[in-house]
Amino acid sequence: MGSTREKIAVDAMGGDHAPDEIVAGAIRAAEELDVEVLLVGDPQQIESCLQQHSATLPDKITIVPAEDVISMHEEPLMGIRRKPKASINVAMDLVKDKQANAVVSAGHSGAAMAAGLLRLGRIKGIDRPAIGAVFPTTIANKSVIVLDVGANVDCRPKYLEQFALMGQVYSQYVLGIEDPKVGLLNIGEEACKGNELAVRTHELLTANPLISFIGNAEGRDVLSGQFDVIVCDGFTGNILLKFAEAIGGVLLQTMREELPQGLRGQVGTAFLKPNLKRLKQRIDHAEHGGGLLLGVNGICIISHGSSQAPSIFNAIRLAKEAIDHQVSERIQSAYNQNRDRAKSSPRSESSKET
Repeated sequence: MGSTREKIAVDAMGGDHAPDEIVAGAIRAAEELDVEVLLVGDPQQIESCLQQHSATLPDKITIVPAEDVISMHEEPLMGIRRKPKASINVAMDLVKDKQANAVVSAGHSGAAMAAGLLRLGRIKGIDRPAIGAVFPTTIANKSVIVLDVGANVDCRPKYLEQFALMGQVYSQYVLGIEDPKVGLLNIGEEACKGNELAVRTHELLTANPLISFIGNAEGRDVLSGQFDVIVCDGFTGNILLKFAEAIGGVLLQTMREELPQGLRGQVGTAFLKPNLKRLKQRIDHAEHGGGLLLGVNGICIISHGSSQAPSIFNAIRLAKEAIDHQVSERIQSAYNQNRDRAKSSPRSESSKET
């Protein structure tokens, strides 16, 4: 691509606080992460934001014009087809044409998923891409990736088996877990518990030697640190994600309201400041940047619609990590291994699953 820096295409027009907060986060990423950022959108608005933030990074920030934006109320597939020059489409095309290594968008998540599928395509053999979200756990410096958290409302067992393979790759190479332990989100620990999807998926995961499956994970187990990867359908996962974000927000707000009470509280808060900062980093969803759309033929980060500069910075950091660790290529390799295993065991549950 003519540069040793990673190139991240950022949908500057996507999100509740676009383009100002998007541009601010991109400037910080260009400064601190040594990446090149391609800001996609209305050149006049982007240029105005750059001037407002006094950005002097001509070699690290480029404006890529886009004529339109897909609004939050538009139907995703119709929007990306009606508006080929919308910012999310232009950003995806940059990756497709090898002019960028990854896309970051805080805009319409459905449009980002649809654009990713139509423009980048799926990794060969992956039936359904999934959004993976990283959650903190009760164990310090340990995270768990949950997928899917919204890309696929209805799933089949083999989709969840593929989610497990993709989650393992991400956990191993990006989160640094040598042998990631996989769990299936369910209403009980026993193999017979749950609906038909859960029971049949349990059978597939148990039978697959490439997956370090250790059993069902109940809701209380998600953040326990016992699991490194947890798989579920996108309907359940999205509810879990939104609930976790709300709990984190309630905890942070309660701390802001209660700790400074009185002189003793103010003094105590001053002493606890480093601890409180670390706590915020562990539980605030903005610190994680967004979810990685795993299974498409490229790196795509879908950020929260309410993302502000810190979240955009972390989304770009997440994209850089995925590029550096060759996540897409490793997922393809993992799928190939799984396919070869299924071929050599034609009577396995995995091969019979349709």
